[in-house]
Amino acid sequence: MSIRIRKIGRIGQITLQRPEALNAVTYDMVLAIEAALDDWRDDEEVTCVLIDAEGNRAFSAGGDLQFMHETASKGDFDAGRTFWRDEYRLNAKIANYPKPYIALCQGFTMGGGVGVSLHGSHRVVGESSRIAMPECAVGLVPDVGGTLLLASAPGRLGEYLGVTGYRMNASDAILAGFADYFIPEAQWPELTEILIETGDWSAVAARAEDPEDGPLMAIRAQADKYFGSETLAEILASLPDDDWGAATAKSIRAASPLSAVCTIELVRRAREEGTIEHALRQEYRFTSRSASDGDFVEGIRAAIIDKDRNPRWRHASVEAVTAAIAEAMLSQPPGGDIEF
Repeated sequence: MSIRIRKIGRIGQITLQRPEALNAVTYDMVLAIEAALDDWRDDEEVTCVLIDAEGNRAFSAGGDLQFMHETASKGDFDAGRTFWRDEYRLNAKIANYPKPYIALCQGFTMGGGVGVSLHGSHRVVGESSRIAMPECAVGLVPDVGGTLLLASAPGRLGEYLGVTGYRMNASDAILAGFADYFIPEAQWPELTEILIETGDWSAVAARAEDPEDGPLMAIRAQADKYFGSETLAEILASLPDDDWGAATAKSIRAASPLSAVCTIELVRRAREEGTIEHALRQEYRFTSRSASDGDFVEGIRAAIIDKDRNPRWRHASVEAVTAAIAEAMLSQPPGGDIEF
């Protein structure tokens, strides 16, 4: 079984159980989590929800990309679209859940893993936590409501994090608004037992400590200075001729140009509107086309299937992605926008 869902003591507990696959979130897991949340919403015996995961390497490194590639490479684009629609419905449900939703996120928490954890009310990170939205590297865009999290980060950190896939440690994640509490991971089993016994979610805040400052703090001023330009091409042209500027440009240039350009626009749309439903709806406009009209199949091939790290993107560069091309990817899809 890839997931364990149970009522235990005063809580509803969800445990991801695919450590060999870095707890990648499958379609069946999405449906199971949603069904549990629906059951527990009005259950007076459940005072809060706890989601955690087995293994030390990852809470969840993302969605089930193998499945996405297998179906899309055969021309079956509807399988991915169904996955995203149902996954996004779950993401919105978590963001709006009426009971405390506590997530313990060790190791890698990325992509789809962010979606089932970091929209909750109590987001806990520890020493091993590495949080990122690296989708541009595989021809996707930050999704599962990630553009709203990015948009809510201070200043222009959202644009920077979204197109570089920068991996945040615990302090970085709290600074960027992706997490709330740092609790040493050795204390997580005891915290879990207290929650089971008492259902008192104030135990989370009571155990929080201040982590050491992460490197993202030093990047804030640079992100604000260079990532406020209107287009990604202008951002790239403005980057300074130093180590940080070169490393930043290299990260952006390695990503799908189409994905990176659209990510800037999506983060700004999310910042303007400010709701999880709007962000997910806009993300779906891109993801629903990402296999048929974008770089998603090629990105997964290069990173996950063949692992040659040599993707052949549809566009030669960021500069080759015109405003009209980006707008077409972000227009209402033929089947209509997703509803919640």
